[in-house]
Amino acid sequence: MLADSKAYSGFAVPDIEQARRFYADTLGLRVSEDNGALTLHLAGDRDVLVYPKPDHTPATYTILNFPVPDVEAAVDALGERGVRFERYDGFDQDDKGIFRGGGPLIAWFSDPAGNVLSVIQEG
Repeated sequence: MLADSKAYSGFAVPDIEQARRFYADTLGLRVSEDNGALTLHLAGDRDVLVYPKPDHTPATYTILNFPVPDVEAAVDALGERGVRFERYDGFDQDDKGIFRGGGPLIAWFSDPAGNVLSVIQEG
């Protein structure tokens, strides 16, 4: 029944305007707004809905991963835009916050609502 439906994911934020500024201005994503919600237009024709929820509680896991060819360059560029990278106890992260403890290189950061995102090394 749903096999041909173009499904999409979504997540909540308490402040749509603050989210729009972060995702459009800080991260440089193409963003549209309709009916009080945002749509993040991601590469590969993948849209993500961002909807308002005044009593929002951030997830305790990564909600959105951005594959990049060079994690270190992405961390530097995002850092210049004011993005701060998360540090987690027990994780082998370098001074920039990049996890280098096995598997793909990855660095986590949060949006203004506390939702966790990442940049992760492609391939």
